[in-house]
Amino acid sequence: MAEVTVGNYPQQRVAPSYFPTIPPIAPDAAISYCRSVQDAPYTALMGVVVDARNPSRHPVTPRCRMRKLVGSTNRWRLPESLGSDLLGSSQAIKAINMPYNKSLISLITAESPQLNMNLDITIPYSFRRSLDRSYTDSFVAEELAKKKMSLDTVIPPSSPSKMRVGQPSPLGSVKKFVPTNARPVTPKDIFLYHSKRSKSFLGPDVLLKSVGMDWELHRPFLRKAEVLVQLLKEADDPSFQKYYRSPASETLDTYIKKNNFYSNDYKEMSNRLSLVNNPEEEESKGVDHPAHISEKRVNNVTTIKLECRDPLITKSALAVALGNLYHEDIEVHLEDVANVLAAASAIGYKSLMDECGNLMLRNITFRTVCKYHQAAARYQQEHVVLACERWLELNLIPQLSSHIQLREVPIDILQKVIKSNRLFTYNEHSIYKTLSYWLFLQLNPGIQLMPSHSTVLSYFNSLQKTCSFLEKDEGRLYAPLFSSIRLHGITDTNHIQDMQIMNILPQCQLINLLSQHYHSLQGGGDMEALKNFTTGSIRQGFIVDEEPHYHSEVLSLHGFHFELKAVRSSHGHVAFYMQRLKPGDPILSFRQCERQTFSMRPDREVRYCITVQQLDSGDHNMLTTGIVSQKFGLGDKTSKSEILKIESLDSAAYVTFALMFPAS
Repeated sequence: MAEVTVGNYPQQRVAPSYFPTIPPIAPDAAISYCRSVQDAPYTALMGVVVDARNPSRHPVTPRCRMRKLVGSTNRWRLPESLGSDLLGSSQAIKAINMPYNKSLISLITAESPQLNMNLDITIPYSFRRSLDRSYTDSFVAEELAKKKMSLDTVIPPSSPSKMRVGQPSPLGSVKKFVPTNARPVTPKDIFLYHSKRSKSFLGPDVLLKSVGMDWELHRPFLRKAEVLVQLLKEADDPSFQKYYRSPASETLDTYIKKNNFYSNDYKEMSNRLSLVNNPEEEESKGVDHPAHISEKRVNNVTTIKLECRDPLITKSALAVALGNLYHEDIEVHLEDVANVLAAASAIGYKSLMDECGNLMLRNITFRTVCKYHQAAARYQQEHVVLACERWLELNLIPQLSSHIQLREVPIDILQKVIKSNRLFTYNEHSIYKTLSYWLFLQLNPGIQLMPSHSTVLSYFNSLQKTCSFLEKDEGRLYAPLFSSIRLHGITDTNHIQDMQIMNILPQCQLINLLSQHYHSLQGGGDMEALKNFTTGSIRQGFIVDEEPHYHSEVLSLHGFHFELKAVRSSHGHVAFYMQRLKPGDPILSFRQCERQTFSMRPDREVRYCITVQQLDSGDHNMLTTGIVSQKFGLGDKTSKSEILKIESLDSAAYVTFALMFPAS
C-alpha cells in the first residue's frame, strides 16, 4: 500500500475492497428434491397421526428418482403410509430429532449434497460416483504422500561449534528413531545376537556349511547337538585357514568391542567398508576368499557339512537353533517355533526340541494347530500331536469351522477327529456344515476369506445335476469323510432342504434319512436301524465358558422333547442333567408347541450319556456318566436323568448330551 500526504501527516492509501458476488437463487425445480427428502419423515408421520392418508411423493423426473428403500434405517421413505409399521415410525421420529449435519445428509440422501444442486433444470440428473471416488482416492494418496514426507524429513542437529552459549538445543532430548526403510534382519544378525551372549573372545574352530551359508561355531558349545558332534567325529583333520572379511572390517569390530553400545549405524559403516557390495554375493563367498582374509585372525578350522532338505528349515530358524547353543536359557519366538523345532531336530539339539514342544502346548490356537500338528508329527513330539488332536476334537466346530485356517486340516486328521467319541458339536448338522465348508475351500484354493453359507450353497448348487458330487470322479476321494456323519441326527427340514440343494451326498442317502425319520415317528420314536450307541447316538451340546447360574437348551427328537440344563448350586458346584418336557411347557417355542409332533407315551426308554470336557494348557479332563438306560416319564420324579456334577469351572466346559431310542 502506498503512502499519501494529507496536510503535514502522511497517511496510508486504503486498498479497494472486493466482495464476492451474491450466489444465484436456485430454482424451485432444482431444490425440490432436497426439500422433499428433508420433509419425508414429517409427511410419513402425518399419514399415521392425522388421517392415515398416503403421504405426498416427489414426482419422478429425468433429474431425480425417488428411492423406495435405501438401507434399513430409511424405511420412512416408502411411498405408502407407515400405518402400523412401528419400526418405520420409530425411525422417522429419530430422523426428526436428529440434527441435519453433513454426515446425516449424506446418509439420508445416499449421495453428496453438492451433486444434488444442479442448477440447470434442463439437464437430466446423472450419478458421478466414479468421478467422486477417483477424486477421493487422489486426495487420500496426496495426504499419505504428505505424511510420508513429514516422517522421512529428519532435521539434522546443529553443530556444537556454531551453537550459542546458553542456547537450548532445538531438538531437545534425543529420541530413538527407527526409519521405515531400515535394513531387515538377516540370519547372520540373529546368530550373532545369540552367540555374542557367550562372551567368548576366542576365534571359531568349526565351520558348518548348511542351507547355503557358512556358520562359524565353537567346539565347546556343540556338545548339546548330537548330530553336530557326530559330524565332528567323522570330519577330516582341521585345516589352517584365514577368515573374516577384511582388515578394515576387523578394525571396526575392535572399535565396537571397546564401546558400550552397538547400533545399526556401525553395521551400515561395516557394510560400506566391506570389499563386497552385494550381501548375497558376500554370503556365497567362503572363508578362503580374499575379501575375508585377515592376517591377525588365523586358526585351525574343521569344516563340516549338513544337508537340510526339509522346507521347514529356514536360514533364520537354523540361526536361532545354532545361537541357542551358546547360552543356557533357551530363547525362541512364538511365530518361529515350528521352524526352530525342525532346525533343532536337524542338528540333534534335544533340549531345544523339548522347549519348542512345551511352547507349542501352551499356544495352540486355530491359527497354529495345523502347523504345530504337522511339525510335531514329523519330529516325534507325540505329546504335541496328541494335544493338537484333543484341541481339534473340542474346537473344530466352535472355532476352526469359522476361520480360513480350516483349509489347512489334512483329510486323514479331519476324518480321525470326526470319528472320535470325544468330538464336541452343537448338533449333527454342524458337522455336515463344517465338512461342506472344508470341501469348498479345497476345491477353491484361491479363496482368501471365509465364505458365507449362501456362497457355499450357491457354489454346490451351480454344479451339474447329473449325479451328486461324491459320485463324481473328483468327489470319490471325500466319500469316506462324509460317511462319518451321523445323518440320522439331522432332523430339521430346513437343514435337509439345504443338503438337497447342495447335492453333495447321493440321493439314496437322503432318501434313507427321510425313511428312517418316518419309521421312527410311526414307531413311537424307536430307532430300530441303530444298534451301536457309540456310532448311532444323536449328539447336542453347548459351551459354558464362565460360571453360569443357569443354562438351558431344548433337544427335540421324534416327538420327544428334552431340556438340557446346566445349573450352579449355592455350594458352588455345577450340575448337568436333562429333563423330559410336557406339551405346552413355557421353555418350548411356538413352533415346537404348535407345529412339531408330540408323543403322549407315558414312558420312553432312552439310552443317554452326558459328557463334560475341559482343556487347559494341553491337559484334557473328561467327566462322563457313561452309557445309562432309563425310562423317562411325564411326572416330576421320572422326567429327570442322572446328575453329573463338577466342583468348579476353571476353564471352558464343553458339554455333550448323546442319546438314542432303542426299540421298546
